[in-house]
Amino acid sequence: METIKLRGEYIKLGQALKAVGLVDEGVEAKFVIVDGKVKVNGEVCTQRGKKLYGGDEVEYADTKIKIEE
Repeated sequence: METIKLRGEYIKLGQALKAVGLVDEGVEAKFVIVDGKVKVNGEVCTQRGKKLYGGDEVEYADTKIKIEE
């Protein structure tokens, strides 16, 4: 499981995928999110700009990301 420590109040979903290296570019993040390949807190999320807060979990490509405050 990867962990992202928040610097501000939140991080956007596409930025989180890029931050841990699951995608190389924002446009790649856009496509995997819009295609329904990403889950946030166990539910498919197609909202690219979804704000993630401390305690949220993201799943993509057999990798989990934990968002920490």
